[in-house]
Amino acid sequence: MTGEITRMTVRDPAGVFAARQVGRELAIELGLEHQDQVRVAAAISEVSRSAVVEGQSPTVVFIADDADLVITVTMDGPPPADGISAASRLMDSLSVTGPVVRMSKRRPAGIQVDLRGINDRLTAVFPVAALEELRRDNEDLMSALEDLKQQKDRLLALNAELEETNRGVMAIYSQLSDELEQTNRGVVALYAELDDKSEQLRQASEAKNRFWANVSHELRSPLNSIIGLTRLLAEPGNGSLDPEKQYQVDLIRNSATNLLTLVNDLLDVAKAESGQIQIDPTNVNLPALLGRLRALVRPVTGSKPIEIVVDDTGAPGTILTDEVALTGILRNLLSNAIKYTDTGEVRLSARTGGTTVKISVADTGIGIPASQGDRVFEEFYQVPGARREGTGLGLPYARKLTELLGGELALTSEPGVGTTVVVTLPHVTPTVGTVLVADDDPGFRQVVCGLLTGIADRVIEAGDGKEVLAAVADQHIDLVLADLKMPSMDGYALLERLPVSVPAIVITGLNADTPPRAAGLLRKEELTRERLAFMIRRISRSAHD
Repeated sequence: MTGEITRMTVRDPAGVFAARQVGRELAIELGLEHQDQVRVAAAISEVSRSAVVEGQSPTVVFIADDADLVITVTMDGPPPADGISAASRLMDSLSVTGPVVRMSKRRPAGIQVDLRGINDRLTAVFPVAALEELRRDNEDLMSALEDLKQQKDRLLALNAELEETNRGVMAIYSQLSDELEQTNRGVVALYAELDDKSEQLRQASEAKNRFWANVSHELRSPLNSIIGLTRLLAEPGNGSLDPEKQYQVDLIRNSATNLLTLVNDLLDVAKAESGQIQIDPTNVNLPALLGRLRALVRPVTGSKPIEIVVDDTGAPGTILTDEVALTGILRNLLSNAIKYTDTGEVRLSARTGGTTVKISVADTGIGIPASQGDRVFEEFYQVPGARREGTGLGLPYARKLTELLGGELALTSEPGVGTTVVVTLPHVTPTVGTVLVADDDPGFRQVVCGLLTGIADRVIEAGDGKEVLAAVADQHIDLVLADLKMPSMDGYALLERLPVSVPAIVITGLNADTPPRAAGLLRKEELTRERLAFMIRRISRSAHD
């Protein structure tokens, strides 16, 4: 769908106000968010106002296509630089070609509109047409004055009243124009400040992660040395220690071990936050994994009268996920449950529910007050009065890992009764309609087509980016799998021109980062059916959320 909605010529401040109204109403009709409605209106106002101030009468044309709301402003002369600068901060794209300024704002996907209906509704907020009609009426009145001298006095009186009214209207429009100009400047300044703050927060987060990682690496070696030396000192063959010295050496070793645990936790959290943890999905035997976890954590109970119960009766045979990450999540939750449980049981169970698998760890421990339920996911936080040995990083790290696996982690608890943590992971075979595989190597295209068997309903092939764009324009494509290095048009150029409604996964042999437009990146040398299926499932879930 592409079409011109309406156009208008702006000659004065009243026209500026009218163009702003039409732009905002059109943004509402096309389903843009409230902030984007304000941005569109402010951008139109800034460009047209600066042109009118310089004595120009720009023509504003409103166009809607499948992806964008497009506004073109054609000037009588060179476009004013101040209006262009302000509008460029507010719109997704802005270009100047001669006297024509072209601006666009991305439309929400999937919203269908009726251009004729929009045009009819905009007529109600199109005061420029009324001003043009008034000018034509004045011309008719002036010609009538020549023919009807007997009505001269009455027409002169009416003309005086009209002039007085026009002066009042122009005064109101002038006041509104000044207020809108000030508002637009405030909006531009606010968004600039928000952009600066966002960049500062991003840099601060990166600096924090780098600090954690660097400090953790620098501390691990000396801590391991301290633990090793205390172990050597405590061995009988290295000379006997009296009980007091043995006690002191044990204190040193225990303190160093606790500190090393904290350092390792810090390093793990920093890796999760910076995206350095690589997910390696495979079909995991879930009952076997639960059984290994039971054997792994049983020694942690020590002398506590706690029973470790594993219930896998509702667990699926296999689940597509990262086995190492899932093991780390559940081991962390089990260790936490044992730590805060003095007697009773810790139960690990799994069940299938629709398109998900829910794995729960329930204990009969001291529990957590309802007011602390969210705070336990803050880094380094521990519930007051329940402080036990630990770093306060276990639950935040478990939640981050769960999110990397495409799942959710939720906690419910009651003081004196116990705590239950539920990890919900997707458990559905990914399916997709039509997939377009783009690569200049026919052999590799056949490999990818084979991996898509049972996942894609239909697979078509292309040798470069131009063939992809032609296919997308000719038929419905649900997913594009594209190489970055292709003749004629490579993957980078393809991603820039590909419609935003079509998700794309890059499959490349280059050592490259994921392009901003791509939904994900897979390495050719590491490509497996499981990795491809995991990525497609993640993209499908993101599209539905």
